[in-house]
Amino acid sequence: MMATDTPKSSIDSASDEVKLAVDLIYLLESHNIDPQVALSAIEIVASDLKAKLVKA
Repeated sequence: MMATDTPKSSIDSASDEVKLAVDLIYLLESHNIDPQVALSAIEIVASDLKAKLVKA
């Protein structure tokens, strides 16, 4: 009988914030997004999310 438990990677035990950050970094790097463009876009996203929190 084969063991069904597979070793967990460190990302599996990471917080949701870290998992999302890793996913975003992967997307930006795999699409060759210029770091300055990415930072500018992230600032726009952050502003939008902050506005949504204020409304909530």
